[in-house]
Amino acid sequence: MLGAVAGDIIGSVYEFDPTKRTDFSLFSKHSSFTDDTVLTMAVAESLLTGRPYQETLREFALAYPDRGFGSMFWQWFTTPGARPYNSFGNGSAMRVSPVGWAFNTLEETMAEAQRSAEVTHNHPEGIKGAQSVAAAIFMARQGLSQSEIRDALETRFGYNLHRTYEEIQPSCSFDETCQRSVPEALICVLGSTSFEDAIRRAVALGADADTQAAIAGSVAEALYGGVPKEIAREARARLTLQFIDILDAFQEKYHIARA
Repeated sequence: MLGAVAGDIIGSVYEFDPTKRTDFSLFSKHSSFTDDTVLTMAVAESLLTGRPYQETLREFALAYPDRGFGSMFWQWFTTPGARPYNSFGNGSAMRVSPVGWAFNTLEETMAEAQRSAEVTHNHPEGIKGAQSVAAAIFMARQGLSQSEIRDALETRFGYNLHRTYEEIQPSCSFDETCQRSVPEALICVLGSTSFEDAIRRAVALGADADTQAAIAGSVAEALYGGVPKEIAREARARLTLQFIDILDAFQEKYHIARA
């Protein structure tokens, strides 16, 4: 979960000012959390309290309306009683990371990922995007290797994850759909050598930087046993007290190692 937050914050300054270089500065005075973090915290709040996802997602979005929400999600959270809108955008995948930590079996994780997605993103691709990220986190928690996770995700979800980073990076461009951004984010982390390397690869796709770095960071946290201390410190310093409280409570409940 902290990995997703760190990725979001690091990628925030590159979302609309893309870079293809991996030697960028991780943090600057302009680095801040976006809608990715807001909705990740909402999902965590639901898991901690049992409140419905549609309730926490709407509440948190209304509390932080200036964090870059997409137009369709904006219409949903500002319209009381709004129904799911068949989205296959990557919003379902960017917010799902808490689910990957909260359950003891892959099937439970997959089912909950679907529940977290389908209150808005009830298109099959929107659900699949969320499930694939949650499944990757779960498998990384179980100690599976990058190649084992890659093979399992390909078999279950049909993504082509055997493309190399060097193959996909030059032609990557901004795309907010699950089917054209989630596999690329997964390739970044499954070919990485460290948490930081995963984040740098995701941002340097030159695409949807904050969301793809959030996805890569969420899996990398589980894969590499946490978020490096300096990155964690910088990320936490940019969160509200409410979000820090949720993060700490979630880490304690689900026994996630703190940086």
